[in-house]
Amino acid sequence: MQTITTQGITMPKLGLGTFKLTDAPGQAAVESALAMGYRHVDTAEMYGNEEPVGAGIAAAGLPRGDLHVTTKAWHDHLAPDAIRRALDGSLGKLKLDYVDLYLVHWPSPDMDLGATLTTLARLQEEGRIRALGVANFTVALLRQAIEEIGAPIACNQVEYHVYLDQSAVLGYLQSKNVPLVAYCPIARAIVADDPVMVGIAAKHNASPAQVALKWLLDQDGVAAIPKAQRPQSQQANLDAWTVTLDDDDRRAIAALTKNRRLVDPAFAPDWD
Repeated sequence: MQTITTQGITMPKLGLGTFKLTDAPGQAAVESALAMGYRHVDTAEMYGNEEPVGAGIAAAGLPRGDLHVTTKAWHDHLAPDAIRRALDGSLGKLKLDYVDLYLVHWPSPDMDLGATLTTLARLQEEGRIRALGVANFTVALLRQAIEEIGAPIACNQVEYHVYLDQSAVLGYLQSKNVPLVAYCPIARAIVADDPVMVGIAAKHNASPAQVALKWLLDQDGVAAIPKAQRPQSQQANLDAWTVTLDDDDRRAIAALTKNRRLVDPAFAPDWD
């Protein structure tokens, strides 16, 4: 498993996304993934599954230092006192003393970003989080966090897949040596029915999802967290590492329409 080092932590480039993996099936999914070699688990307070995720981690019985665990504070919990309460709740449900990465899940138009990031930095000093980061931040918001506030941002987690151009965000992050963590990396399985992706997959005796994942994982400073509940899907995602894309494949993927955003809630920032 390849890794990315950022702000003092080491994060596997391929992780397990857990959105909608709840209750006993969610716990089983985490146990299965960890048993087959995953060491990066991503959750959030909004997912409502930190308790089963934590139970899966506990059942796996792995040394805590071998795991990378990310969780996130929801956008209405960004005031200093609220974010502390949110972290208390997350750690309690996960049954962990700390998380490796704690993210602002979505920016809020009325947030005091400086106060939020200062609070996260204090939580880091207290040892309750190992690193801090953001999610769904635009280049403008990243500039504010990194250049104006000077926060030690360890990643920006955003939607990124073969149908969405994130070159501006990725270029900025690469210029600052900050990783991009891609959610929805297989575009909610839309790739399975795309003739271009199907063709590339057939060429490599792989699946379109594996091609989509490897396209991301081949990029410098990019990690991916596909959701996968079934052990077969989890293994297939791990096996994406064996796919070797060539320049023709990359050109074909580059030619795909790149304006398909799948996650765009009413409270999302102005992406432009």
